[in-house]
Amino acid sequence: MTGRSTRMASGWLDHPLLTMGNDRSSAWLQAFAGGGLAGLALSAPGWSSAGPWLMLPALALLWSIARCPPAAGLWGCVAVLVSHRWLLALHPLTWIGVPAALSLPVAVAIWSFCGLAAAGLVASWALLARWCRRSRWSTALLMASLWGLVEVLLASGPLFWIGVGSSLLPGDPLLAGLARWLGSGGLAACQLLAGWWLWQLVARRPLLWRRWLVAGLMALLVAHGCGWWLLHSVGSGAIPADSPSLARVGLWQPSLPTREKFSSEQQRRLPARLQRALQAAALQGADWLVAPEGTLPLERRLLEPAPLPLLSGGFRWTQGQQRSALLLVERGAQQPSAALDKHRLVPLGEWIPAWLGSAGGLSAVGGVTPGVADRLWRWDGPPAAVAICYELSDGAAIARAVGHGAEWLLAIANLDPYPLLLQRQFLALAQLRSIETNRPLLSVANTGPTAAVSATANVEQLLEPMLPGLAITELEPLIGMTPYVFWGERPLQLVVAVVVLARIRERVAGSSRRQAPSPRRKTPPPGQV
Repeated sequence: MTGRSTRMASGWLDHPLLTMGNDRSSAWLQAFAGGGLAGLALSAPGWSSAGPWLMLPALALLWSIARCPPAAGLWGCVAVLVSHRWLLALHPLTWIGVPAALSLPVAVAIWSFCGLAAAGLVASWALLARWCRRSRWSTALLMASLWGLVEVLLASGPLFWIGVGSSLLPGDPLLAGLARWLGSGGLAACQLLAGWWLWQLVARRPLLWRRWLVAGLMALLVAHGCGWWLLHSVGSGAIPADSPSLARVGLWQPSLPTREKFSSEQQRRLPARLQRALQAAALQGADWLVAPEGTLPLERRLLEPAPLPLLSGGFRWTQGQQRSALLLVERGAQQPSAALDKHRLVPLGEWIPAWLGSAGGLSAVGGVTPGVADRLWRWDGPPAAVAICYELSDGAAIARAVGHGAEWLLAIANLDPYPLLLQRQFLALAQLRSIETNRPLLSVANTGPTAAVSATANVEQLLEPMLPGLAITELEPLIGMTPYVFWGERPLQLVVAVVVLARIRERVAGSSRRQAPSPRRKTPPPGQV
């Protein structure tokens, strides 16, 4: 190698992304920067289409500091603190009985706990990646697949985890189209692999850099092409249902401040407002009306018989337990006749573990008991997969309901008092659920988002956030199953199993070679007869 080429290689290998693993201060700075980029990618304030372009360098930085698990933990902590900063809007909590002096500390504690939980998870991931030699492509495939599987697992847990997979939306719907095959966990794995490629691109010597760049860009181009085909092909997994092809659905957004909802004044006004919304929807030709989570108070009757079916969030008593549910009030009735209970309850807000000494929650309605995990809603209309509040983040549960016959998706929520940031994240999750299942989705929330999402992830914002209103939209139910609905997370599980078995075989073979005895000489050493 000439002196000039030696200097080129030396300068390339001294790039900050490569030396950070040996410089602890640099690793911490890179962790903080990468976590901040990831948090912005998951929340994308004001420039929502930038999410994918922020997540890619954020993940490259994560791979580069994976040899230092504490720094990787900082990456995860910062990412969640930035993306979940809307949790601070819980303050003030005085309306549910928390003393004013404790309100802000409680909100900060909840926010901080989420960040610390993410730090522990990402640090554990980095520790495993370091042990498996993160620079190998098989390690990248294994660790990316494990990340995707853990995201799916966390989405079914008690906390509101917003995974890497949803950061593609709304900025890159073409790559997000791969969710038809792989689900949100598969999208997360693809993004982890893209981040590993970017990190390795910086690490390559100049002679190999162009080849590595072209290979990665070609893979991204093919992935986007497959995503486009999955979103727009006729045979992508669903066809119009046999039930009436179009339904006119009324969506009511009351925009009722949660902190005032249980005041005597609001309790007096709410039934009349709901009755007027029912009448207005009937006059506009709606087939049924949908109202958001928590609209119907406990054991409350309509003032008059419903002029059309009402699907409304509310509360009910069953077997001595209070539950949050989707309730059905049939045409001509005044009380609910069917219900689908909420399964994933908000920790502290709706449910406190018994070991803490209380069965109640911090919300004004007290403790709530979870219902069954099945999200399939069968009634006289087309069957639906129902998500109440952040059950929308659990794509696996929604996919199971679609596999059992759901023809459309319904998300009802109350996102007040949180800011618009959470509404954008909620809509990104709604788009992802529609792509995974190839089903249209209707979102109805107290202060928004009230929107219609097509099976190809196009969003129609039907009402302005934070303002009351009634919207009428058309719904076309679909049938059929996408590959993801059919096989779930099995492709990622298969990848993990194959890589692990290959690594075990490799280690066994290496151990056998080290332990094999040296062959005996068949000829005497030189100089000996």
